[in-house]
Amino acid sequence: MFQESGEGWYGVVLMDLRMPNMDGIEAVKAIRAMARPDAGKVPIIALTADAFAEDAQRSRDAGMDAHMAKPVDVKRLLRKLAELHRRRQDGSGEA
Repeated sequence: MFQESGEGWYGVVLMDLRMPNMDGIEAVKAIRAMARPDAGKVPIIALTADAFAEDAQRSRDAGMDAHMAKPVDVKRLLRKLAELHRRRQDGSGEA
């Protein structure tokens, strides 16, 4: 979906790690490798049942900005989205 979208269409990507055709790790690597300016900057948050520290590290290593275990705490997700937005606005990098 990201590849088919126009540049800047997505403000954030919520990525499930367990998908049928391409898992979330493969998908984020594919997005980050795209030759378009927003591919390297769009915040990507892993949403997954995989909640161990090594799972979160694997997400970060793949290029995700955050890793959140399901069931998702909506307030925590909103705080993370606000944090990522602030960092994007001030250019301070990853969250």
